[in-house]
Amino acid sequence: MSNLSQSHKILFLNTLAFTICFACWTLNGVLVTYLVDKGIFNWTVVETGWLLGIPILSGSIFRLPIGILTDKYGGKIVFSILLLLCSVPLFLLPFAGSFWSFAVLSFFFGLVGTSFAVGIGYTSIWYPKEWQGRALGIFGMGNAGAAITTFVAPTLLNHLSEKDPVNGWKMLPVIYGATLVIIGILFVVFAKNKTNQGVSKTMNELMSPLKNIRVWRFGAYYFLVFGFFVAYSQWLLPNFMNVYHTTLVMGGMFATMFSLPSGIIRAFGGYLSDKFGARKVMYWVLGSSIVISFLLMFPKMEIFTAGPGVLSSANGVVTTISANEITVNGKTHKINEKQISNNDDTAIFPVKNSWQEIVVKQNQEVKKKELLAQGVTQIKFSANLWVYVVLVILIGISWGIGKAAVYKYIPEYFPNEVGVVGGMVGLIGGLGGFVGPIIFGYLLNYTGLWTSSCIFIFVVSVLCLLWMHRTIINVMRTKSPNFTRDIEHNH
Repeated sequence: MSNLSQSHKILFLNTLAFTICFACWTLNGVLVTYLVDKGIFNWTVVETGWLLGIPILSGSIFRLPIGILTDKYGGKIVFSILLLLCSVPLFLLPFAGSFWSFAVLSFFFGLVGTSFAVGIGYTSIWYPKEWQGRALGIFGMGNAGAAITTFVAPTLLNHLSEKDPVNGWKMLPVIYGATLVIIGILFVVFAKNKTNQGVSKTMNELMSPLKNIRVWRFGAYYFLVFGFFVAYSQWLLPNFMNVYHTTLVMGGMFATMFSLPSGIIRAFGGYLSDKFGARKVMYWVLGSSIVISFLLMFPKMEIFTAGPGVLSSANGVVTTISANEITVNGKTHKINEKQISNNDDTAIFPVKNSWQEIVVKQNQEVKKKELLAQGVTQIKFSANLWVYVVLVILIGISWGIGKAAVYKYIPEYFPNEVGVVGGMVGLIGGLGGFVGPIIFGYLLNYTGLWTSSCIFIFVVSVLCLLWMHRTIINVMRTKSPNFTRDIEHNH
């Protein structure tokens, strides 16, 4: 078997395992929501929030040590053990009867989220440099596992609960656990182990890349493109239901329209990074994230403000008042009535409506320039649902390409520490997925605006772009001081 076909086989196994792991990692999003909705468990909003976040947290914070183990012992060994061990808490989940038992088991099955660090290190050593962007992009398509859970799990839960509404749900984690066991066995039988030959052996040397500011910069990019992807995919469902009054099913479909293309496009992002370079791709990704989050920032709103009023043209007495005119001493003043519009909710741009409300009474004495009717201007912005959905899909696609670009950087700059650096960057990104919904929740409480999450995304996107641009300018100044001096002198 040729080296490349062996590499493709490993890539296929890696991607399949990561897809299933990602589906398990996001299981609580559907399962916990279902259990609370059906009254099977009476968890509070805070407890529900923690149960959604705990697997994301454990799958993030252990990415670094798992990445180190992958570099030292090889992906086959680490991935096989991870898949088989994480099936155990899923088999035990049906026996959980309290918040704490559910939380502890969620913490342990959440470790499947570390599969990303294993797959990154294991995939990169099988491919030459010019192939790594595409290979890591294809592997990263496993993110689409989140969409598998949002599609399949609700239907499975409904089917399992038909005969036994109280205990039917218990088969779902067992099905997920059995799937992990099957993939684990496939790994043991078909995968071939390979360690990173250039990897250093002492813990001090292994951890040395973490002192490099570049690792933290890549982490900041990944906090945005991956962390906010995970956070936003959870945030969109309540957003659609509250702002646009969609049903649970329709809101879930819109949320899937965000997460599915973002996962699939990652392979294309890897191809673009190989062809044009990760830096150029990241410029486009961060730029588009800024533009789209800015457009998403504007809430569905209705503003009333003072408009053009009607003033008396002379001193006198108000003789007649009707809906559309006032007469003062024989002089008629036209009044604009309020117009009722039925298509404001489907308008793409803000709709302005101005009218006047009469403030004087018949036989009232008025002076010249006295207000007869006050002006009212209404500006209504419906934040059109379909425009909103398209923008949400576009920002998801942008982040999907960005996820691949960030991981194209790592083998280039840290060829012998892909597992460690990939694990650290993945950890920072995963923490974005954990803290994102919490920050979004606080912002919503503080501002009362659902779009406050987009304001936060906009700020982080701008900071990432400024950090990247400043770094590139500094590198240019160091590498080509004469060239930069000429540019500054001529401009």
